[in-house]
Amino acid sequence: MSVPHLQPRIALVTGAASGIGRGLALQLGAAGWQVAVTDLDAAAVDAVASEIRDGGGRASAHRVDVADAPSVAAAVAALPGPVALLVNAAGLQHVAPLESFDLARFRLLIDVMLTGAAITSAAVLPGMRAAGRGRIVHVGSIHSLVASPYKSAYVAAKHGLVGLARTLALETADLDVTVNVVCPAYVRTPLVDNQIAAQARERGITPEQVIEQVMLKPMPKRRFIEIEEIAATVEFLAGDAARNITGQCITLDGGWTAQ
Repeated sequence: MSVPHLQPRIALVTGAASGIGRGLALQLGAAGWQVAVTDLDAAAVDAVASEIRDGGGRASAHRVDVADAPSVAAAVAALPGPVALLVNAAGLQHVAPLESFDLARFRLLIDVMLTGAAITSAAVLPGMRAAGRGRIVHVGSIHSLVASPYKSAYVAAKHGLVGLARTLALETADLDVTVNVVCPAYVRTPLVDNQIAAQARERGITPEQVIEQVMLKPMPKRRFIEIEEIAATVEFLAGDAARNITGQCITLDGGWTAQ
């Protein structure tokens, strides 16, 4: 796919050690981006960066805590040029009723998925402003748009990403900078696999019933979203054809919100 060129054309991906973040980092590396692979797990980001290089791409590995501004700033400063594409994919999940939801865990989810996205965006925006161009894509969720029980912190954080994107879209409207949220329904990742058992426990049903009755039932197409679909959406948003798409939720939900 054709995308505009900055030299070097750097994509920074958070949460890239596993799941959606890892998949997006690999896809962007294959598409010709120089990928800054970031996550708390140093060994895992090294492995992902190596996988990109083994496939003929360019990548660097950075241990980053997205909730810690100095950690993010250090990674951005270490790059050979401005970040042309920021993909905020760092995420985690905890399933519990609000009255028994551990407060420290609640704060952690907000810190990583919402405050962390704000910190990383603030860190890359000066370089984008200097270059006159940039793209920020937050990896949201169907839960940026709707709610599910037992996921109060996750839903709050993912809803917050929409407000953050809309605000930043207005703040950057004078430049060729766009800020959007990609909102997929369930993607079969380790994060989702882990919550299947948790949801089964909270709801008193089997894991198979969680998949069929909770995750896929709201989707008329009744199939998990693939990481390749999300990657293609991110690549489109990174291109010139999407220069006027900003402050938007791009929803990949198999018809969930059409009902």
